[in-house]
Amino acid sequence: MISVIVPTLNEAAALPRLLDQLARQAEVHEIIVADGGSADATVAVACAAGARVIAAPRGRGAQLAAGAAAATGDVLWFLHADTAVPYAAMRALLRALDDPSIVGGNFRVLFDGKTRFDRFMNWFYGAIRRLGFFYGDSGIFVRRSAYDALGGMRALALMEDYDFARRMRRAGRIASVRFPPLVTSSRRFHGRHPAAIMGGWLMIHVLYALRVPPRVLARLYRATVQAPGLRRSAPSRIGIDQPS
Repeated sequence: MISVIVPTLNEAAALPRLLDQLARQAEVHEIIVADGGSADATVAVACAAGARVIAAPRGRGAQLAAGAAAATGDVLWFLHADTAVPYAAMRALLRALDDPSIVGGNFRVLFDGKTRFDRFMNWFYGAIRRLGFFYGDSGIFVRRSAYDALGGMRALALMEDYDFARRMRRAGRIASVRFPPLVTSSRRFHGRHPAAIMGGWLMIHVLYALRVPPRVLARLYRATVQAPGLRRSAPSRIGIDQPS
């Protein structure tokens, strides 16, 4: 069984679409919403859709870890609330895991915006994936046995998805599911200049490589990188799962 784990914080607007799309998947699965203390109707929306809701410490890494701890499936699939999941995505995931040497993987991801920068980001994500870079918005999945052997998701203040992806790559072969792709929201780009987005992404990765503590990177991310609109509406939601 696939356990779908969705970290949330004030995602009442985005969550219904994802839960509806997951309900249409034919494969047996459970949905765990790991909520970090939403002040809106996120929990009510999730419960009404039949998802299992657990309370978790705020912060995407901690929420993902809590969701995985509560999961009962032999495959874990981490999704963001603003992700669109096409029909047959679970089938493609399971097909990728038919090869026993595959420990996990992720999906090709496209952005839902129509700007030139969104089109560039579609290309950029594909290019860096070929170099081994991928993030939480690309729908990371992993066998439960491999997840446990790797020590699970770390409750880092930032880069928890990148940290896990690096450890997963060292554990064995990683699948890249190209069809169907996932679609993610371009809302993270709103109100930000493309040069600032790309410069911020590079800066965070350089500092991370220099072993700057994630809690320091998180403060820097909020102050200089995170989209202004997201800072106003959800000041404690952190995580660099996209070029920023």
